[in-house]
Amino acid sequence: MAELKIDALVFDVLGTLVDEPAGLRAGIRALAPPVALSPGPSVVPSVDASAERLLLLWQRHIEREQRRILDGDRPYLPSDALDREAARLVAEAAGVEDPAAVEELAGAARRLPPWPDTVAGLARLAGRFPLIGLSNASRTALLELNAHAGLRWHQALSAEDARAYKPDPAVYRLAVTVAGRPPERLLMVAAHAWDLRGAQALGLRTAYVARPVGDPPAPTDRFDLYADDLADLARQLELPRGV
Repeated sequence: MAELKIDALVFDVLGTLVDEPAGLRAGIRALAPPVALSPGPSVVPSVDASAERLLLLWQRHIEREQRRILDGDRPYLPSDALDREAARLVAEAAGVEDPAAVEELAGAARRLPPWPDTVAGLARLAGRFPLIGLSNASRTALLELNAHAGLRWHQALSAEDARAYKPDPAVYRLAVTVAGRPPERLLMVAAHAWDLRGAQALGLRTAYVARPVGDPPAPTDRFDLYADDLADLARQLELPRGV
């Protein structure tokens, strides 16, 4: 493969730099501990099993509604609004009716912990490249996410500015416009193969970083770099190709 010539790195945030399920799980457990769903006459679920069911309910709602927006079946709404919808669904399933508790749960989507390598990895990479965050999180949510997780950026972009969600090309175009470079001079970094495919379709170079909650590449995917974590990514970008 020819040597990568990269002028800036573009990072996905949710799942790639922060552990989204862990943050949501913490919010769900704080909602009404111990969480208990209605299990039927003979099965009593554990707290963890109940929290996982509610987490899945949240995740499925977000994925479904973002897809409906992408397909044109629903007008655009920022991530804050979708998070509130998901929080109401989870609270209802948990038997919680307190509006303040629901709002607190919705805020869990902005209090997501970074992966152990994230902060040091970004600092190392920022010494060599401009770093651009590109997230489906709303502008306000992204601000709070960055502050809570201690993420270092030169520029943070929200899909809200495109009134769309990744993998809509308009979202990746935000990074291309801000960088002022051809797409092939930007490296999209993500733990989600679907996200990298979206960037690839617009001409960006791609780097997959493995995370426990990511979307792994399919056998047919051909990304430019594959890294175990951000330290591994930094090492690969610092070395001449083929070393």
